[in-house]
Amino acid sequence: MALITFTSDFGDGDYYAPAVKAKMLSINPQLNIIDISHSVDTYDIAHAAFILRAVYKDFPKGTIHLMALNGTSNMTDGFIGIKLEDHIFVGPNNGVLSLLSDHDPGIIVQFADIHLKDSTFPAKDILAPIAAKVASGAAIHDFGGPLMQMKKMIPRQFKATRKQIIGHVVRVDNYGNLLTNISKEIFDKLNPGKFTIEFSRESLTKLNKTYDHVEPGDCFAIFNSLELLEIGINHGHGADLLGLRLDSPVFINFFPEEA
Repeated sequence: MALITFTSDFGDGDYYAPAVKAKMLSINPQLNIIDISHSVDTYDIAHAAFILRAVYKDFPKGTIHLMALNGTSNMTDGFIGIKLEDHIFVGPNNGVLSLLSDHDPGIIVQFADIHLKDSTFPAKDILAPIAAKVASGAAIHDFGGPLMQMKKMIPRQFKATRKQIIGHVVRVDNYGNLLTNISKEIFDKLNPGKFTIEFSRESLTKLNKTYDHVEPGDCFAIFNSLELLEIGINHGHGADLLGLRLDSPVFINFFPEEA
Protein backbone atom coordinates (compact mmCIF):
# COMPACT_ATOMS: atom_id res chain seq x y z
CA MET A 1 0.00 0.00 0.00
CA ALA A 2 1.38 3.38 -1.02
CA LEU A 3 2.09 6.25 1.34
CA ILE A 4 0.08 9.47 1.07
CA THR A 5 1.67 12.85 1.76
CA PHE A 6 -0.51 15.87 2.46
CA THR A 7 0.41 19.52 1.85
CA SER A 8 -1.94 22.48 2.31
CA ASP A 9 -2.34 26.05 3.51
CA PHE A 10 -4.97 24.99 6.08
CA GLY A 11 -2.88 25.82 9.15
CA ASP A 12 -2.94 23.85 12.39
CA GLY A 13 -5.70 25.66 14.26
CA ASP A 14 -8.77 24.59 12.28
CA TYR A 15 -10.55 21.35 11.46
CA TYR A 16 -9.65 21.33 7.75
CA ALA A 17 -6.52 19.16 7.75
CA PRO A 18 -7.85 16.49 10.13
CA ALA A 19 -11.15 16.39 8.21
CA VAL A 20 -9.31 15.54 5.00
CA LYS A 21 -7.32 12.82 6.74
CA ALA A 22 -10.47 11.45 8.38
CA LYS A 23 -12.09 11.17 4.95
CA MET A 24 -9.15 9.17 3.59
CA LEU A 25 -9.03 6.90 6.64
CA SER A 26 -12.77 6.25 6.43
CA ILE A 27 -12.12 4.75 2.99
CA ASN A 28 -9.11 2.72 4.14
CA PRO A 29 -8.16 2.75 7.84
CA GLN A 30 -4.79 1.16 7.01
CA LEU A 31 -3.50 4.18 5.08
CA ASN A 32 -0.27 5.80 6.17
CA ILE A 33 -0.68 9.59 5.80
CA ILE A 34 2.35 11.85 6.22
CA ASP A 35 1.88 15.58 6.76
CA ILE A 36 4.46 17.58 4.83
CA SER A 37 3.17 21.00 5.89
CA HIS A 38 -0.08 22.80 6.61
CA SER A 39 1.75 26.05 7.33
CA VAL A 40 2.08 27.11 3.70
CA ASP A 41 1.45 30.83 3.38
CA THR A 42 -2.22 31.33 2.57
CA TYR A 43 -2.96 31.01 -1.17
CA ASP A 44 0.81 30.95 -1.89
CA ILE A 45 1.15 28.48 -4.76
CA ALA A 46 4.89 29.10 -5.13
CA HIS A 47 5.51 28.36 -1.45
CA ALA A 48 3.52 25.11 -1.57
CA ALA A 49 5.28 23.95 -4.72
CA PHE A 50 8.72 24.83 -3.32
CA ILE A 51 8.15 22.69 -0.22
CA LEU A 52 6.78 19.68 -2.06
CA ARG A 53 9.39 19.88 -4.82
CA ALA A 54 12.14 19.92 -2.19
CA VAL A 55 11.07 16.68 -0.50
CA TYR A 56 8.93 14.45 -2.70
CA LYS A 57 11.86 12.52 -4.20
CA ASP A 58 12.90 11.49 -0.68
CA PHE A 59 9.72 9.43 -0.36
CA PRO A 60 9.45 5.93 -1.87
CA LYS A 61 8.50 5.71 -5.52
CA GLY A 62 4.78 5.21 -5.89
CA THR A 63 3.93 7.63 -3.08
CA ILE A 64 0.69 9.60 -3.54
CA HIS A 65 1.03 13.34 -2.88
CA LEU A 66 -2.14 15.28 -2.08
CA MET A 67 -1.85 19.02 -2.68
CA ALA A 68 -4.69 21.16 -1.32
CA LEU A 69 -4.36 24.83 -2.22
CA ASN A 70 -6.72 27.32 -3.89
CA GLY A 71 -9.15 24.55 -4.81
CA THR A 72 -12.13 26.90 -4.83
CA SER A 73 -10.39 29.75 -6.66
CA ASN A 74 -11.44 30.88 -10.13
CA MET A 75 -7.82 30.13 -11.06
CA THR A 76 -8.61 26.43 -10.74
CA ASP A 77 -9.67 24.55 -13.85
CA GLY A 78 -10.92 21.32 -12.33
CA PHE A 79 -8.81 18.71 -10.53
CA ILE A 80 -6.10 16.48 -11.91
CA GLY A 81 -3.73 13.65 -11.20
CA ILE A 82 -0.23 13.47 -12.66
CA LYS A 83 2.58 10.92 -12.69
CA LEU A 84 6.01 12.44 -12.31
CA GLU A 85 9.21 10.44 -11.76
CA ASP A 86 7.23 7.43 -10.47
CA HIS A 87 5.29 9.56 -7.97
CA ILE A 88 1.56 10.35 -8.18
CA PHE A 89 0.21 13.83 -7.41
CA VAL A 90 -3.41 14.85 -7.05
CA GLY A 91 -4.52 18.44 -6.73
CA PRO A 92 -6.21 21.42 -8.32
CA ASN A 93 -5.40 22.33 -11.91
CA ASN A 94 -4.26 25.84 -11.01
CA GLY A 95 -0.56 25.70 -11.89
CA VAL A 96 0.79 24.45 -8.57
CA LEU A 97 1.64 20.97 -9.88
CA SER A 98 3.47 22.45 -12.88
CA LEU A 99 6.05 23.97 -10.51
CA LEU A 100 7.19 20.61 -9.13
CA SER A 101 9.64 19.86 -11.93
CA ASP A 102 11.37 21.37 -14.94
CA HIS A 103 10.02 18.43 -16.94
CA ASP A 104 6.49 17.67 -18.06
CA PRO A 105 4.78 14.76 -16.28
CA GLY A 106 4.50 11.44 -18.08
CA ILE A 107 0.76 11.20 -17.40
CA ILE A 108 -1.89 13.86 -16.81
CA VAL A 109 -5.46 12.85 -15.96
CA GLN A 110 -8.39 15.25 -15.76
CA PHE A 111 -10.75 13.89 -13.11
CA ALA A 112 -14.16 13.19 -14.63
CA ASP A 113 -17.36 14.98 -13.64
CA ILE A 114 -18.71 11.84 -11.97
CA HIS A 115 -16.01 12.24 -9.30
CA LEU A 116 -16.55 15.99 -8.91
CA LYS A 117 -19.22 17.81 -7.01
CA ASP A 118 -20.08 21.35 -6.03
CA SER A 119 -18.21 21.75 -2.79
CA THR A 120 -16.79 24.42 -0.56
CA PHE A 121 -14.26 21.81 0.62
CA PRO A 122 -12.92 20.01 -2.48
CA ALA A 123 -9.83 18.74 -0.67
CA LYS A 124 -12.12 16.57 1.46
CA ASP A 125 -14.96 15.90 -0.96
CA ILE A 126 -13.00 15.34 -4.21
CA LEU A 127 -9.26 14.89 -3.70
CA ALA A 128 -9.23 12.85 -0.47
CA PRO A 129 -11.34 9.95 -1.84
CA ILE A 130 -9.28 9.76 -5.02
CA ALA A 131 -5.96 9.84 -3.15
CA ALA A 132 -7.16 7.15 -0.73
CA LYS A 133 -8.35 4.86 -3.51
CA VAL A 134 -5.16 5.30 -5.58
CA ALA A 135 -3.04 4.57 -2.51
CA SER A 136 -5.14 1.44 -2.00
CA GLY A 137 -4.43 0.13 -5.49
CA ALA A 138 -6.57 2.03 -7.99
CA ALA A 139 -5.00 3.84 -10.95
CA ILE A 140 -5.47 7.55 -11.58
CA HIS A 141 -6.81 6.55 -15.03
CA ASP A 142 -9.81 5.07 -13.19
CA PHE A 143 -10.97 8.58 -12.28
CA GLY A 144 -10.82 10.40 -15.59
CA GLY A 145 -9.29 10.73 -19.01
CA PRO A 146 -6.03 12.04 -20.44
CA LEU A 147 -5.36 15.78 -20.46
CA MET A 148 -2.92 17.09 -23.03
CA GLN A 149 -1.59 19.91 -20.86
CA MET A 150 -2.22 21.13 -17.34
CA LYS A 151 -2.34 24.78 -16.38
CA LYS A 152 1.21 26.08 -16.07
CA MET A 153 2.96 28.73 -14.06
CA ILE A 154 6.42 30.03 -14.96
CA PRO A 155 8.85 30.22 -12.03
CA ARG A 156 11.37 33.00 -11.65
CA GLN A 157 14.41 32.12 -13.79
CA PHE A 158 18.05 33.02 -13.19
CA LYS A 159 20.16 34.61 -15.93
CA ALA A 160 23.71 33.44 -16.55
CA THR A 161 26.67 34.47 -18.67
CA ARG A 162 30.36 33.68 -18.35
CA LYS A 163 30.76 36.87 -16.35
CA GLN A 164 27.72 36.86 -14.08
CA ILE A 165 24.76 34.95 -12.67
CA ILE A 166 21.72 37.00 -11.67
CA GLY A 167 19.35 35.09 -9.43
CA HIS A 168 16.59 35.90 -6.98
CA VAL A 169 15.43 34.94 -3.52
CA VAL A 170 12.71 32.30 -3.94
CA ARG A 171 12.11 31.50 -0.28
CA VAL A 172 12.78 33.03 3.15
CA ASP A 173 12.86 30.16 5.64
CA ASN A 174 11.85 30.05 9.29
CA TYR A 175 15.33 31.19 10.36
CA GLY A 176 15.36 34.20 8.06
CA ASN A 177 17.82 32.55 5.68
CA LEU A 178 17.36 33.37 2.01
CA LEU A 179 17.16 30.54 -0.51
CA THR A 180 17.84 31.51 -4.10
CA ASN A 181 17.24 29.92 -7.50
CA ILE A 182 20.98 29.75 -8.25
CA SER A 183 22.01 26.10 -8.47
CA LYS A 184 25.38 24.60 -7.60
CA GLU A 185 25.41 22.95 -11.03
CA ILE A 186 25.35 26.24 -12.95
CA PHE A 187 27.80 27.85 -10.50
CA ASP A 188 30.31 25.01 -10.89
CA LYS A 189 30.07 25.21 -14.67
CA LEU A 190 30.83 28.94 -14.81
CA ASN A 191 33.11 29.47 -11.83
CA PRO A 192 36.68 30.28 -12.99
CA GLY A 193 37.94 30.26 -9.41
CA LYS A 194 37.46 33.88 -8.34
CA PHE A 195 34.06 35.42 -7.73
CA THR A 196 32.01 37.77 -5.59
CA ILE A 197 28.50 37.19 -4.29
CA GLU A 198 26.61 40.46 -3.96
CA PHE A 199 23.29 41.08 -2.24
CA SER A 200 21.86 44.10 -0.44
CA ARG A 201 24.95 46.07 0.66
CA GLU A 202 27.06 42.95 1.20
CA SER A 203 29.76 41.33 -0.91
CA LEU A 204 31.26 37.91 -0.18
CA THR A 205 34.28 36.36 -1.87
CA LYS A 206 33.96 32.76 -0.70
CA LEU A 207 31.46 30.03 -0.02
CA ASN A 208 31.06 28.36 3.35
CA LYS A 209 30.58 24.65 3.92
CA THR A 210 28.14 25.04 6.83
CA TYR A 211 26.22 27.81 8.58
CA ASP A 212 28.62 28.02 11.53
CA HIS A 213 31.78 28.50 9.47
CA VAL A 214 31.36 32.22 10.14
CA GLU A 215 31.12 34.03 13.46
CA PRO A 216 27.68 34.79 14.93
CA GLY A 217 26.40 37.96 13.30
CA ASP A 218 28.43 37.48 10.09
CA CYS A 219 27.03 36.74 6.64
CA PHE A 220 27.38 33.31 5.10
CA ALA A 221 26.80 31.82 1.66
CA ILE A 222 26.44 28.07 1.18
CA PHE A 223 25.02 25.59 -1.28
CA ASN A 224 22.43 23.85 0.84
CA SER A 225 21.02 20.31 0.79
CA LEU A 226 18.93 21.23 -2.27
CA GLU A 227 22.13 22.42 -3.98
CA LEU A 228 20.74 25.95 -4.12
CA LEU A 229 22.66 29.04 -3.05
CA GLU A 230 21.54 30.10 0.41
CA ILE A 231 22.61 33.29 2.16
CA GLY A 232 21.98 34.60 5.63
CA ILE A 233 23.44 35.70 8.93
CA ASN A 234 24.71 33.18 11.46
CA HIS A 235 22.42 33.31 14.52
CA GLY A 236 20.52 36.23 12.97
CA HIS A 237 17.44 36.80 10.85
CA GLY A 238 19.08 37.47 7.51
CA ALA A 239 15.98 38.74 5.73
CA ASP A 240 15.35 41.44 8.33
CA LEU A 241 18.96 42.39 8.94
CA LEU A 242 19.90 42.51 5.26
CA GLY A 243 16.66 44.06 4.06
CA LEU A 244 16.03 41.20 1.61
CA ARG A 245 12.76 39.49 0.76
CA LEU A 246 11.13 37.28 -1.84
CA ASP A 247 12.35 38.20 -5.36
CA SER A 248 15.30 40.29 -4.10
CA PRO A 249 18.19 39.99 -6.58
CA VAL A 250 21.44 38.16 -5.86
CA PHE A 251 24.48 38.58 -8.12
CA ILE A 252 27.49 36.33 -8.61
CA ASN A 253 30.26 38.05 -10.56
CA PHE A 254 33.09 35.96 -12.03
CA PHE A 255 36.69 37.06 -12.55
CA PRO A 256 38.89 34.89 -14.80
CA GLU A 257 42.21 33.89 -13.30
CA GLU A 258 45.05 36.02 -14.57
CA ALA A 259 47.49 34.24 -16.83
